[in-house]
Amino acid sequence: MANPSLITRDTDKIAEPVGNVYEAVTIISKRARQVSTKVKEELSQKLAEFASSVDNLEEVFENREQIEISKFYERMPKPTTVATEEYIEGKVMFRKPDIE
Repeated sequence: MANPSLITRDTDKIAEPVGNVYEAVTIISKRARQVSTKVKEELSQKLAEFASSVDNLEEVFENREQIEISKFYERMPKPTTVATEEYIEGKVMFRKPDIE
């Protein structure tokens, strides 16, 4: 059985803004990379607060907070889903270089 969170997309609708489904996928993938990088930086900054070179009993309790932060980020929508939604809603800015 397919994952219920999967959405079938109309490729014609995706290709409409640029006229080519492959260009659209390229734009979406570049945006997904930007989203992924931003989320990864946020997560790294939050987890850096817990970085310690000494293991002790107190750290075990602090790890619970670290685990909760990690679980929050795991439950977030995937970057490709975010980028696709933004593209379909017209929120992604892109430009084509002039062909000479």
